[in-house]
Amino acid sequence: MKNFVEELRWRGMLHDIMPDTEQKLNEGMCAGYIGFDPTADSLHVGHLTQIMTLIHFQRAGHKPVALVGGATGMVGDPSGKSDERNLQTEEMVAHNLAGMKKQLSKFLNFEDGGNGAVMVNNGDWFKNFNFLDFIREVGKHITVNYMMAKDSVKKRLEGDNGLSFTEFSYQLIQGYDFYYLWKHHNCVLQMGGSDQWGNIVTGTELIRKKDQGTAYALTTQLIKKADGTKFGKTESGAIWLDPAKTSPYKYYQFWLNSSDSDVKSWIRIFTLKGKEELEALEAQHNEAPHLRILQKALAEDITVRTHSAEALETAIKTSEFLFGNGSLEFLNGLSSAEVLDIFEGIPQFKISKDDLAVGIDTPSLLAEKTTIFPSKGEVKKTVQGGGLSINKNKVADLNTTFSTENLINNEFLVVQKGKKNYFLIIVE
Repeated sequence: MKNFVEELRWRGMLHDIMPDTEQKLNEGMCAGYIGFDPTADSLHVGHLTQIMTLIHFQRAGHKPVALVGGATGMVGDPSGKSDERNLQTEEMVAHNLAGMKKQLSKFLNFEDGGNGAVMVNNGDWFKNFNFLDFIREVGKHITVNYMMAKDSVKKRLEGDNGLSFTEFSYQLIQGYDFYYLWKHHNCVLQMGGSDQWGNIVTGTELIRKKDQGTAYALTTQLIKKADGTKFGKTESGAIWLDPAKTSPYKYYQFWLNSSDSDVKSWIRIFTLKGKEELEALEAQHNEAPHLRILQKALAEDITVRTHSAEALETAIKTSEFLFGNGSLEFLNGLSSAEVLDIFEGIPQFKISKDDLAVGIDTPSLLAEKTTIFPSKGEVKKTVQGGGLSINKNKVADLNTTFSTENLINNEFLVVQKGKKNYFLIIVE
């Protein structure tokens, strides 16, 4: 078997580990779990560290258990948060669970038997667990002093908003999850981000006190960007694994735009590349940082594993189109929504298809039907300077006309002023 803990260690992922955990895992196949709260119907890049942890766990010969919190998602975990989470309905949770399982199946092998991954929902064992039974079976084993000592609880109690009983009880619920999986699924290990350490060891304590059992705990580093901004967030919001929420192109660009200081750690955490290959890539990158070898290797690897090789190809062609000399032919194979997504944030103008059907000369198209240029004189000046392209074709003659025959996807014209200034004309 591969040494799972050593794999996390050299990749810079390991944070805390309970004594004897590494020895236990090296004895043979073990089941271990990580919890995911179903706060949305898609996971995002903030979940990827834990997904990668489960991947390494399975590759080391162990059995990964992905717990989706159908019950805990309706409560909310105070760890690392300053406000209480909005509670969700059962219908919302069920919808989110379905989306998450579909995504996790792309990363983990869920085949039956052996060390095939298993997905469980804590709503299944909490739905018939009434309050009185819970405080008798769980509450009596964990003291309030023990719960109050947790950093996540202390921080919230010291804050302005305090801590509701609902959230205070979260660590008991998560602790019981561990106990239930230990007892019914022979799950001896719980893993998670370093902010989950307190909740995880509550589970090991409950197992010890309730059944005199032994369980283990391991946490990974929380990923932070070198510039101090939050990992996985951009100006337009979270980077989702669902291509309908974040296009493969934007997903690819997120990783491609990693800083040199971030990419050296991220490529170890978010790819499955071996130590020798990574060291070789790092050496190449250090010789020619401007080629962004590490960024390209990271972006290509994670885009294929999250989406597909075809999605990566489209993302690369889009990047070449927007930032280089790539062809726009590939746009004809995309849906209107995908084209609009590529040009999000780029100035857009709408004109009538009836107007375009009869043909419009270049100055009228760009200075009258749209306001891409302030005047026809500016259009003339730019054309004479060789700085205007429409649909990637340089416009050399002011009298060039455009009609519906020139449309991309029967809907778009792409105008380029200079090298980097793009405009999208939408024809309706």
